[in-house]
Amino acid sequence: MSTFLGLPSSRHADLSVGHLAAPRDFPDAARDALRDSRLRRNLAHATSTIRAKRAAVVDEVPDWEALRAAGSAIKAEAMARLPELLEELERNVTARGGQVHWARDAAEANQTVLRLARAAGTPDAPVTEVVKVKSMATQEIGLNEALEAGGITPIETDLAELIVQLGHDQPSHILVPAIHRGRSEIREIFLREMADVDPGLTDDPRQLAEAARRYLRDKFLSARVAVSGANFAIAETGTLMVVESEGNGRMCLTLPQTLITVMGIEKVLPRWADLEVFLQLLPRSSTGERMNPYTSAWTGVTPGDGPQTVHLVLVDNGRTAALADELGRTALHCIRCSACLNVCPVYERTGGHAYGSVYPGPIGAVLTPLLTGLDGSSHNDSLPYASSLCGACFDACPVKIDIPALLVRLRAEHVERAAAARRVPTSEAVAMAAAAYVMADADRFARAGRAARLGRPLVRRGRVRLPVPPPLSGWTASRDVPTPPRETFREWWARTRGGAS
Repeated sequence: MSTFLGLPSSRHADLSVGHLAAPRDFPDAARDALRDSRLRRNLAHATSTIRAKRAAVVDEVPDWEALRAAGSAIKAEAMARLPELLEELERNVTARGGQVHWARDAAEANQTVLRLARAAGTPDAPVTEVVKVKSMATQEIGLNEALEAGGITPIETDLAELIVQLGHDQPSHILVPAIHRGRSEIREIFLREMADVDPGLTDDPRQLAEAARRYLRDKFLSARVAVSGANFAIAETGTLMVVESEGNGRMCLTLPQTLITVMGIEKVLPRWADLEVFLQLLPRSSTGERMNPYTSAWTGVTPGDGPQTVHLVLVDNGRTAALADELGRTALHCIRCSACLNVCPVYERTGGHAYGSVYPGPIGAVLTPLLTGLDGSSHNDSLPYASSLCGACFDACPVKIDIPALLVRLRAEHVERAAAARRVPTSEAVAMAAAAYVMADADRFARAGRAARLGRPLVRRGRVRLPVPPPLSGWTASRDVPTPPRETFREWWARTRGGAS
């Protein structure tokens, strides 16, 4: 199969496969989320706790900014050399007994994994279950649904992912998918979904973890196939790596006979030595820890030790299109640490479900539209507006992705595409055109300022006393309206300075 990495391809991810398509506009979903007081309380508690831990461990590192710069430089090099590095990775994985498969989109990736999982069984003993390590890539392509449709049950082994799966829910955070769930809700899910759970189970965290451990133990021991993601892939050695906190991932990576790793092509790093930077940046930025409790690396097949059949599925699914965009490719630097989510005032109040995509928060608001493209009318077009542009995400990003700049660029692209798709301009476009006309001339702007005083009686305590037509009604619905001053700035300047410049 030919690959065309780095070419200005327009092949974006298919919205009909996987979990990259927002089912409705972000403002509508966010409005519903804001009515859920328990959701906001859970999110505020979790994100504030993670922020405090992160700040403490980051302050311990005197060269933190130098580490961020190094991480950004390594990622920029990886994106610039991506075709070359992926071919090097394929050669080294193959040389060490692994098999590499290329998938242009989510459908191809799902078909490949399903075929490989079935091949691990026999006519007398087909594979009916696979255990999974937490993986954003498999969520992105909708692998669980594809496996179930093919008669294979996926078992999530990450505790938070297991809670989401048993709750028939969707993840709402990159690192803590069940961040929106409280302990009492988790207890109810376990009692309802786990067949042999103790009916006296309480919401004590230790008891909940023990119940999950007992549930998963049989799955680990009986599974013949495991599916994992990868945090990093090292081109020069063909090594794949997963970092995690619970050890369940290591069980998946070592016990089954067949291991299938599904990885986005942007996860490749040039050298083993690059891990020195990222294994410091990632745990501090994600969980506020100095290092991850479990760091598992594997290189091909070792006879008699661990999985004897190892596959790597490299997924494009819109990444080549993002790579062809000089600014957009910087979003592919993301190491999925979720630091930008934990500092975002919009995410903290709405949660991840409002974004619709598997990638929530500030990075999701740029990554999802870059992977799927903006067409001027899809619900994903609303995601770049899910930000206050306060810049906190840029300050927190360990690889210095300028998320606010990406958001502004995507907003401009959306406005241009939407305008081109309409014959009749929107009321907002008319209002902006009128504002541009007024502001383009100093005399017109001064006259408009004086005319605004006529509106003083119509504003009382930040609210307009008469019905306001669109698009102004949309603006005033959620904001206080400032009372126009008795005199304009120019008049005040002339009165107090005698007209001197």
